[in-house]
Amino acid sequence: MLNAGTAGCSYHLSLITYHLSLFMRTRPRSVLIIATRRIGDVLLATPLMRSIKRAWPDTALDALVFEGSQGAIAENPDVRRVLTVPERPGLLQHLAFISGLLRRYDLALSTLPGDRPTLYAFLAGRWRAGLLNATRNENWKRPLLHRWAPFDDLNTHTVRMHLTLADLLGIPRDGTVVATWSAGEEREAARLVGHIGSQPLAVLHPYPKFNYKMWRAEGWTEIGQWLAARGFRVALSGGGDPGELAYVDNLNRAMPSGTVNAAGQLTLGASANLVSRARIYVGPDTAMTHIAAALGVPTVALYGPTNCVKWGPWPQSHAVNANPWGRLGTQRQGNVVLLQGVGACVPCHLEGCDRHVESYSDCLRQLSPARVIAAIEWVMGNG
Repeated sequence: MLNAGTAGCSYHLSLITYHLSLFMRTRPRSVLIIATRRIGDVLLATPLMRSIKRAWPDTALDALVFEGSQGAIAENPDVRRVLTVPERPGLLQHLAFISGLLRRYDLALSTLPGDRPTLYAFLAGRWRAGLLNATRNENWKRPLLHRWAPFDDLNTHTVRMHLTLADLLGIPRDGTVVATWSAGEEREAARLVGHIGSQPLAVLHPYPKFNYKMWRAEGWTEIGQWLAARGFRVALSGGGDPGELAYVDNLNRAMPSGTVNAAGQLTLGASANLVSRARIYVGPDTAMTHIAAALGVPTVALYGPTNCVKWGPWPQSHAVNANPWGRLGTQRQGNVVLLQGVGACVPCHLEGCDRHVESYSDCLRQLSPARVIAAIEWVMGNG
């Protein structure tokens, strides 16, 4: 016999299920996807966006992201509008932003288990679903959502994790990571490399956001020289951060004659277009590496302490029901070779050998150029 508390809980769950079944009989007119993290996280949420637009083509789909990451989806054809919020907004600014969200969407989906994205979903959506940590101290978030899936930060790739929300909605999964650019951005990239003629292009992206993901400068120089000796025109991609500009500028001085230094000269979309022109791309664990993989460019991804099961680049056309990568070792899937640093501790899932983002990772620093060259030859079909 049910006690009053158990009966009340069962009634509440039955009511939610009943109302959700009624809701899902008609397609939502508007959907908000919340991906308030870094550029790579936003990019890896695009398969969920594509899944929704394939299932509900007439639904207006918006995305909520942190300021500075909107370039990943600025030209995404699946997205009607990109809403941005500062990572650390002021109180009055945040209250004004939140007031504009209130019950504005038929459906809101949180791709992250954190407090803020879950609360954004609760405030914005008449119906809500999201990812949550299945721990007792986070139970308070569950009533904020009508449906939720347990967040796996270890054994499920981020693309597949996001697509569990498509499962909750009863729509087919689409695993396409969407990297796009405008016509103007395509012209920007064309102007930068238009003079190279018929030479094949190699794009190297040497600078990740954090030191613990960084290879060493002399390794990039050796790779650049090796590529140039084989007829490639080398381009260095990078953003406009002062530290990144200085690093790439110093590196460029040691690169082969004719190397194109694109750091700070292109938007994210124009950089994606530049990468789309490449015969080979080499980069660390960074958003541009995810873009190269998504575009089908032969890609060598340099990974050290990062959990590649969760955060490895998603190869173009990879099956949606399987992780691309195992936890250990150098591997190839489709157009991507994931080259993992060596050591008994790899991958440690920590932020550098000194356990902070500004420290370096020995497993990457000790990675030999010979191994990178072998990976290049492998992914290009020459090894």
